[in-house]
Formats: sequence, C-alpha cells, structure tokens
Amino acid sequence: MVMWLYCRMPSPPRAAIWPAVHSERDALISDLERLTPEQWSEPALCPGWDIHDVVAHLVDTAKTTRLGFLRRLIAAGFDFDKANAAGITRERAATPEVTLAEFRRVRGAIKTPPAAPATRLVEAIVHGEDIRRPLGLTRSYPDEPVVAALRYQLKTGTSMGGGKERAAGFQLQASDSEFQHGAGPAVRGSALALLMAVSGRPADKADFTGPGAAAFIQRLDPTSH
Repeated sequence: MVMWLYCRMPSPPRAAIWPAVHSERDALISDLERLTPEQWSEPALCPGWDIHDVVAHLVDTAKTTRLGFLRRLIAAGFDFDKANAAGITRERAATPEVTLAEFRRVRGAIKTPPAAPATRLVEAIVHGEDIRRPLGLTRSYPDEPVVAALRYQLKTGTSMGGGKERAAGFQLQASDSEFQHGAGPAVRGSALALLMAVSGRPADKADFTGPGAAAFIQRLDPTSH
C-alpha cells in the first residue's frame, strides 16, 4: 500500500517546489474533469485503490499539517496504511464531482506533514501517474520537477516511501536530461520511467535499456523474465 513519503533530506528550495506542485495539481485536475463516471471506479496503480481513492488521498494530503499528521498517525496506532485509509474515508465524497471540487479548492495549499516539501512534488507526480496510466492518459512533464522528484526518491529509503535500495548498484541515466546517479551497470530510461520504477510502481521492460536494464527489472519484479 502507498505510504506517506516523509523523511528529512536536503531538497530543492521551497520556493521552487510549490509552484511545481501546484502546476501538477492543476494538470491533473484538467485530466480528471474529462473522466467518465466509470473511469473514476477503475483500479489505480496503488494496490487496492481506485481512481476516486487516489484523488481523495491527494485532497487529504493537501490539507495535512505537521501537527495534524502526528495526531492522525497516533490515532491510527502508528500504522501508515491505516492513517491513509482513514484519510481516504474522510475525503472521499459521495460522488467524484464533489471530491474533485474539493481538490480544486485545495490545489494551491502549501501544507505538508513533517517532511521536506519535495515529498509533495513526488506525490503529485507519482500519484498523477497512478491515475493516468491505468486510464491510458499521458502528460508531457517539465524536466526539472521530475528530476527533482527522482533525486529525492533516490536519497530516501524504501521504508519511507523512497527508492534508494531499488537503485543501489546501478548507474541510472535519464535519456531525456543530463541526470545521472550511482555507480554500476548502466540503466537508461526517461526520468519519469526511472522515478516510477524506484517509487515501486510496475516497470515496463521497454522503458529501459543498457547493460544493467535486465537486472534492474529483475530487482523491481523478481517474477519477471
């Protein structure tokens, strides 16, 4: 299940993060406005969640303050999945239209749990793809926000929602920017594909090339061949 992405790490300046977060929220809202009622019920990439659930989660996290996060985590017995489920229950309205209206209302929020603001950028992009990919939607992302999110994920352990361990032992190279990380057999793919892979989302073999690609895919999905 999706975990809160929290961990204190060096990250891009706050002033650069929030405009990118707001831009991603706006872009996702534009896509959501075109969905049919049936599409809102489609499974998202997050196991056990549908599209409506992910949007409710985004509403919840946009409203979450540092103190509010701690209170909710305590109420959930320090169970991140339980806290997330409670947030979805709280913010998932009776109809997608009402949930979307609330997402519009909070899209400019700059609240965050006790975490670096970069976690909000990771969430906006990764959860945006959790929604778009199952529905066959695509977005042409600006390079800088995706690379910033990828850098943060590669500094963050998987126990905190990051992907540091998934990338260990490989040299990741973005095919659409000058981004490069790590040492070892090279794995080349778009910054977005690398971000989604190290964030624990299903990886498409066709997205990666290089001498380390097969081993990288195998690490992400031991059942792959």
